[in-house]
Amino acid sequence: MPVRAAPGAWSQNLMGRPLPQGAAPDSTSAVSSPSDPATAGNDAGAPTAPATGGEGEPHGRHREARLGSTDKELKSGAAAADSVRTAPGTPRQRGEVMDAAGGSRNTLPRPCHVLVLLNPRGGKGKALQLFWSHVQPLLAQADVSFTLMLTERRNHARELVRAEDLRRWDALVVMSGDGLIHEVVNGLMERPDWETAIQKPLCSLPAGSGNAVAASLNYYAGYEQVTKEDLLTNCTQLLCRRLLAPMDLLSLQTACGQRLFSVLSLAWGFIADVDLESEKFRRLGEMRFTLGACLRLVALRTYRGSLAYLPAETLASRRGPSPARAPQDPADTHVVPLEQPVPPHWTVVPEQDFVLVLVLLHSHLASDLFTAPMGRCSAGTMHLFYVRAGVSRAMLLRLFLAMEKGRHMECHCPHLVYVPVVAFRLEPKDGKGVFTVDGELLISEAVQGQVLPNYFWMVSGYREPPPSLKPQPSPRRKSQQMLPPSERP
Repeated sequence: MPVRAAPGAWSQNLMGRPLPQGAAPDSTSAVSSPSDPATAGNDAGAPTAPATGGEGEPHGRHREARLGSTDKELKSGAAAADSVRTAPGTPRQRGEVMDAAGGSRNTLPRPCHVLVLLNPRGGKGKALQLFWSHVQPLLAQADVSFTLMLTERRNHARELVRAEDLRRWDALVVMSGDGLIHEVVNGLMERPDWETAIQKPLCSLPAGSGNAVAASLNYYAGYEQVTKEDLLTNCTQLLCRRLLAPMDLLSLQTACGQRLFSVLSLAWGFIADVDLESEKFRRLGEMRFTLGACLRLVALRTYRGSLAYLPAETLASRRGPSPARAPQDPADTHVVPLEQPVPPHWTVVPEQDFVLVLVLLHSHLASDLFTAPMGRCSAGTMHLFYVRAGVSRAMLLRLFLAMEKGRHMECHCPHLVYVPVVAFRLEPKDGKGVFTVDGELLISEAVQGQVLPNYFWMVSGYREPPPSLKPQPSPRRKSQQMLPPSERP
């Protein structure tokens, strides 16, 4: 049985009491106290508009202190907290986050009860210890009770949320890297009641290697760029503050008929290779990507393919009545079947050799890679970057190093192209390379996708969500683009 905890019990149980009798984990949840020798040391297991021309400065407005004094006291004073079993929290419907008129209050209730899905093997394998030392004390102070479930294998979280009675929880908290959020969202979208399920609020607590979604939310909240425990503490504070914001979803279709959804990115070429090849360095945490990038630079490859996309600016100028959404599935209204040519108002990049292609929904590609310094995209829009063959290794290294502070667009690399888009199609031509979707492997075949705007809720410090959140078939706002004149429609 999963471990449950209620905030009322924490005031007497913050300093190291063991789990009561009967709280031993079962096959779904294997949780023990951080003071348990068997667990300690166990390694096993405010937004800005896009800048014209694609260049931009890092977030420049005044930021809050990274950790307030109260947060530091909580962090140091309750580092050895343990769990106490209590009765389950009262089930709550998603409607409790909506007002009587159907508009969103954009906050979680107080008190609230959340389901925490935690991958104990993510990143450096320290997620469970970090939960007890950094997360649970803050939740206790904020009147957030939880039930903790540990994932045991790949796609376990996907299976859990596909079958779970979501009415029991006010939110689903995902503590791992970006891959676990990917599993959870795709599990929700596979449910018969997916339209209701996908509106269950999600929260990202970073404990993996990349943690790009968490880093992006940290950025949107106005915090300075941090990593590791500081990023985890910031994201936990966001959960304690209970603010919700809508997030876009990337709907993807492959040539073999697969349908899946991305919360972060699709990468092909250099970035995908680094992501997959650095898996063997997972115990290094964020450093795995730096090491992987250096190794791949030594043996730099190119990948032949064709790319087409629908620029956000083109869509804004052509927008008419939106097609009705299919009753059984979220509709991809901007793409046509892969066996057909792309619509004539799309921009087509001539077939050529690429070093990388990246579509990105958020500001960060990893906790220390500020990939989209031009700011948060308008709803229904994503960032498209690609690098043509011919770029030197020295320039690629310069771009990679500058990306930590979001200054790579200032390198004025002629091989790097950036444009905000709402849909794309990418077709590999030589069979080289692989795709990664939110860091997860996807075979190399033709793929296309489009943004589903404002499709699900996430805990966030972003304070300007729209008045309601319903699955939308088409983007709603105009954005800007930067692309070579030769590729304008």
